[in-house]
Amino acid sequence: MNTYAKWFGRVVWLGIIVNLSLAIPTLFVPDKMLVLLKLEPAMPTIWVSFSANLLILLSLFYIPAAINLYHYQANAWLSVISRMTGFTFFLFQPKAYLAFGLLDLTFAIPTGILLILALQAEKSVISGPA
Repeated sequence: MNTYAKWFGRVVWLGIIVNLSLAIPTLFVPDKMLVLLKLEPAMPTIWVSFSANLLILLSLFYIPAAINLYHYQANAWLSVISRMTGFTFFLFQPKAYLAFGLLDLTFAIPTGILLILALQAEKSVISGPA
């Protein structure tokens, strides 16, 4: 595995940890997390918890790509695409939620670059010297 692939996996794992550190408490104490994050109350809070549940599930789908991006290329690409989609979604929401989008962008850019570099490096190893 080349250096780019290793770093891709590391950054994806870091993103998973960040997601889970936000989502797990939100799943169980949504009201307290909304107060902590200085966001407006939501009624009913089941939707806040459900959003956290979906973020946990989404993060689980990143794991195969973090382990072996070559074997799970679809997951690898979808992890980058989903981060960009999250950024785009939150870009058009009230400004109080922009931090969530910027968090996704923070992971989308490096993982996208590392994924492209890792795949190019693997392709050059397979095809050999020109």
